[in-house]
Amino acid sequence: MSRRSLRSRLRWLILGVIALVLLPLGIYSLRRTNNEVNELSDGRLAQSARTLQTLIGEIGLPALQRHNAETGVVVPITAKSTQEMVLHGHTYESEVGFQVFDREGHPLLVTGNMTELQPPDATRPGFQNVRLGRYRWRLFTLPPTADGWVVRAAERYDSRRDISVALWIEHGLPPLIALPVLALLLGWAVRRGLRPLDALAEKLDTRQPGSRDTLDVADAPRELEPVLDALNSQFALLEEALERERRFSADVAHELRTPIASTMINLENAQASHDAREAGMALSDARASLAALARRVEQLLSLARLESSSRADQRSDVDLLAVARSVIEELSPLIGDSNVELDVALAEGELTVRGHEVALAALLRNLLENALRHVPDDGCIRFMVQRDEAQAVIDVIDNGEGIPPERRAAVFTRFHREAGSRGDGYGLGLSIVQRAAQMHDATIELLDSPYGRGLRVSVRIPLSPQDH
Repeated sequence: MSRRSLRSRLRWLILGVIALVLLPLGIYSLRRTNNEVNELSDGRLAQSARTLQTLIGEIGLPALQRHNAETGVVVPITAKSTQEMVLHGHTYESEVGFQVFDREGHPLLVTGNMTELQPPDATRPGFQNVRLGRYRWRLFTLPPTADGWVVRAAERYDSRRDISVALWIEHGLPPLIALPVLALLLGWAVRRGLRPLDALAEKLDTRQPGSRDTLDVADAPRELEPVLDALNSQFALLEEALERERRFSADVAHELRTPIASTMINLENAQASHDAREAGMALSDARASLAALARRVEQLLSLARLESSSRADQRSDVDLLAVARSVIEELSPLIGDSNVELDVALAEGELTVRGHEVALAALLRNLLENALRHVPDDGCIRFMVQRDEAQAVIDVIDNGEGIPPERRAAVFTRFHREAGSRGDGYGLGLSIVQRAAQMHDATIELLDSPYGRGLRVSVRIPLSPQDH
């Protein structure tokens, strides 16, 4: 089934609404018109009967008979024909008639079109419907006079129908003729009203990939403003995602080039060496380069996952203390191989935050790994996760070389390494920590260490409302 355009839908919907409103009104008007015509005709019929009764009483029956003979009303008892007045080809007298009966039911006066109608029941005056030949008649019978006369007036129903049809033609034909014109005008109005959508489609069609220009439509209606805002917001998010992907690709190409080249050189040296000892050393160096490569890839992937999973509706309740214990257990081999004293202080019970467990684990892991890499032998690290009112506070304190206050903001840049820094880091640890903190509406500060030298990294994460 082919889908109609928005213009076609709007045009037909508007026409449908108009028809939905006008059709009941038309039916109601038809009924009201018919009722009014019937009431008016009944009133006229009753008035005619009473007028005839008054004339008979005032003039007398013989004089009325002579008058009717001159005007075309037959006075049979003997005569069976009548003269009819014809105007513009229409015989109006044939649609109305009168009867006058005496107290015995004998006709005294009767029009020619009602000679076959039976005498009325004097005990049942009022309106009555009968069929006479091919026509239906509306009758009105007056109660008998003091002299015993009974007067009855009649009118054919097709006379009333002609009046109703004339009224409907007069009042209904103009709207019927106007409907096609209305449909054309509605089509023009809808097309004109949807011009901003055409302008928007043209803007989208001519928009260059990667453009950061704000999408704007001149004289945009208020209903289109949310669409423009949503599109501009989506374009910004898309450009941000594309820029993130480009940056990640460039970072990967840059950061993996050195360990891959080092691995290849060591493998070539091992292959070319005829000395088993030298070949073993080259293979050992190649293995170390591959281990460094694996760790660098893992950090890059962690950073990519953090940047692509920041939706607030994907958060869940996470026990920060349980994550901290899991990270300490995961890093226990690294902690055991280091000549560093690690002091762990975890709060009792649970510290529940709304967030992503993987991101929180990456945050804690990189904080602890950074401290382990930058603390000299026999140094000390204090790892604390505590509660402070409505926040969970993570503190990692060391007595390493530290970072001067004027350079602390720069260390969050990816792949940034301080000159002369110890360890084999790649400048990604604090970038991962910062991104994870942003995902949890947390704050992160680099402060002086209370040991007199070194660094204190403090992260504050809002607790889940149920843990307040």
